[in-house]
Amino acid sequence: MTIAAKQQKLAALFEAARVIPVLTIERLEDAVPLARALVAGGVRTLEVTLRTEVAVDAAKAIIAEVPEAIVGIGTILNEGDLARAAALGAKFGISPGLTPELLQAAANHDLPFAPGIATASELMQALAHGFEVTKFFPAEQAGGIKALRALAGPFPNVRFCPTGGIGEANVAQWLAEPNVIAAGGSWLCPAAEVRAGNWARITAICEQTMRSLKAA
Repeated sequence: MTIAAKQQKLAALFEAARVIPVLTIERLEDAVPLARALVAGGVRTLEVTLRTEVAVDAAKAIIAEVPEAIVGIGTILNEGDLARAAALGAKFGISPGLTPELLQAAANHDLPFAPGIATASELMQALAHGFEVTKFFPAEQAGGIKALRALAGPFPNVRFCPTGGIGEANVAQWLAEPNVIAAGGSWLCPAAEVRAGNWARITAICEQTMRSLKAA
């Protein structure tokens, strides 16, 4: 599959999702009920980050037991992470940043991938390897919507999934930007609710977000 085809596939997936919860799963037993709670609230596309010891097993469990979920792997930092994501059966990969080695590996891999960028120079590196769908991270801390609008001038074809500082209060503003195709964040699955096993509350948060975005 060409890079362009992989990027088109990723763009379609992100556009359909609109919001992507960023999951940092500390306990393996939380993985499946958390995914089911999110899906029940209308949020099917999930990013499981490789930030914990149980992350790989958590993603594997969700893929096996929650077929309605579209599982991607986040915090991909190197070629090994990319290979692990593909071996799990993930539908996409996403990183907080980029290196030349990671970009080259992703360009040669079949897994649809979004590199992370925070500056024009990083975006130029991504484009040089064929990546026009990127993660803007950390979104608010890197200049927010004003920074994204500034990048739209010299890079009109790039589409972004901003993550970092995005929540219920501002997600609609981000999604209103013409170069934003989805937004990611952890507000859909607050850590306190996950620790408490309050799955009904997480479903309610997702439902509220999806209603708000539909109304907007």
